[in-house]
Amino acid sequence: MLVRAITAPGLRRWCRGRRGAAAACFPLGRALLGVRGAEAAVFLQGLLTNDVTQLDPNKNPALAPAAVGVYFPDLVGVTLFRLHGSTAEEPHILLECDSSVLDSIQKHLKLYKIRRKVTIAPCPDLSLWAVIPGEQPGDASSLPKCADPALLLTPDPRAEVMGWRLIAKKGANLSEIIPGSQVGDVQDYHRHRYKQGIPEGVKDLPPGVALPLESNLAFMNGISFTKGCYIGQELTARTHHMGVIRKRLLPVSFPEPLPSAGVPEGAEILTESGKRAGKFRAGGGELGIALLRLAHVNEPLCIKLGGDRVKLRAATPEWWPKAAAK
Repeated sequence: MLVRAITAPGLRRWCRGRRGAAAACFPLGRALLGVRGAEAAVFLQGLLTNDVTQLDPNKNPALAPAAVGVYFPDLVGVTLFRLHGSTAEEPHILLECDSSVLDSIQKHLKLYKIRRKVTIAPCPDLSLWAVIPGEQPGDASSLPKCADPALLLTPDPRAEVMGWRLIAKKGANLSEIIPGSQVGDVQDYHRHRYKQGIPEGVKDLPPGVALPLESNLAFMNGISFTKGCYIGQELTARTHHMGVIRKRLLPVSFPEPLPSAGVPEGAEILTESGKRAGKFRAGGGELGIALLRLAHVNEPLCIKLGGDRVKLRAATPEWWPKAAAK
């Protein structure tokens, strides 16, 4: 079921071309749900914010981060991967999601399956990895798309700064897939994505609260405004075309040491004058992600914890479109 075979010597030459920088591989505790069958793409096309027809096993095997059912907000933010070994095989699409909502997503998809010729089932025999190069990646078109024994090795479709996504059989030897790579602490991966303002999982995208445009899914190639109808399209499209998005997820940092208990999820963020500026979503150490009103992004901000005020700073990610950063 390989997407494209790349020889081990070829991958080693590519790794040496990275000036000796070792890639760090992070095991992600996220789930993979398989949708297989002749009508897999057509079925998902009506449920996702992204254009599933753009998935191509050879040229574009990953698509992200689509939202499943905008009116069913437990399911905001899934990444899609296309596996297809040959023209004789049925299309096989994998949905990467937070493990805690795997059952909800499966039930939601089966609710709309009706008579579609698809099978929907978890893939417990597969493992998902994030791969971050030792330096900033170059042109995504130069990255290897697959390496035996991986099922899929592809650039992360959300943003170039996030490196690659790797899907392999559980127990696979990572050093055989990416020579010279090292297994890293997953907390370092989360710190990296918080620094870049990349949301992932139900803590960053809480059920019943997160909205696709406020969560920057359009910046992360996760929303198609030309694909046609899907559940929840009207609200998303109207907000986009009106051009009025007052709040967005932004990376935040705490310049001073935090209390031992940390900052609680959902804590209210205030300006110096006491105006409500947004809410803290989640974080790790001195880094985190918050939903903030854009009007207050450049102001001094704080969170009240007990009798203390904890200062924080917001930043606009460099990978955002230039027009959005103004």
